Amino acid sequence: MPAAFAAADVTKRYGRTTALAGVSLHVDEGELVGLLGPNGAGKSTLVKIGCGLVRPTSGSAEVGGAPAGSPAARRRLGYLAELFRFPGWMTADELLAMHQGLAGSAGGASERGRLLELVGLADVAGRRIESMSKGMQQRLGIAQALIGDPRMLVLDEPTSALDPAGRRIVRALLEELRAGGTAVLLNSHLLSEVELVCDRVVILNRGRVVAQGTPDELTASRGVEIETATGVRLLPAEREDIPGVVADMVAAGERVYAVRAARSTLEEVYLEAVEGEMG
Repeated sequence: MPAAFAAADVTKRYGRTTALAGVSLHVDEGELVGLLGPNGAGKSTLVKIGCGLVRPTSGSAEVGGAPAGSPAARRRLGYLAELFRFPGWMTADELLAMHQGLAGSAGGASERGRLLELVGLADVAGRRIESMSKGMQQRLGIAQALIGDPRMLVLDEPTSALDPAGRRIVRALLEELRAGGTAVLLNSHLLSEVELVCDRVVILNRGRVVAQGTPDELTASRGVEIETATGVRLLPAEREDIPGVVADMVAAGERVYAVRAARSTLEEVYLEAVEGEMG
């Protein structure tokens, strides 16, 4: 089975500016991949190539085995841009109906109702968009991206305008989509959100992939933090060493209040990868 999205050695140049320099990545069916990188790293260019809005200078991109931008690829792809804007005079239901027409979906009222229920907006189907909060509009945007049951979903900063409760709703939604086999490429600056929900993370900088892997693969052990009566100490030990370390400290007369394995965060990994490239 072909990958939900695959980029192979993709290069994109705008005159003398190289936006992408040989990027290769894939998103498998039912996989949630986080795309990270500073402004100007090439993330938006890669997303536009995947959506068929921009053609690569060299290399190739496919959606479900079909060339990016082809009718078959467009049918398999759902997209929510970061700076989306919907007609304020439309209701939520009218907006989805319009996008059903644009996507050629025959799902009708049942599809619209199911998607509004999925994003927690079933009770505001008849409300005008201009009266909705930014967070509600963002969730409505995810609903329109899901019209036609695409197997590949590209979301650009989908939780940037949401409060913690709204972000939790979106996380639960993404997990439900993944369980149903939908692949998701998530472009976000909220590294804590990416670390919570993504199966893999790809970090771009200066048009190149500078790090990739699962969150556990990218983050590393920093030792063991032990809180005692004299303060918190960081010891260069592994998780399996904790019982022996604590036993030795107690035998030496120290009072131990808390013990935890310390790991580097995704934010630290991200900064090290990006700053290392810039240095």
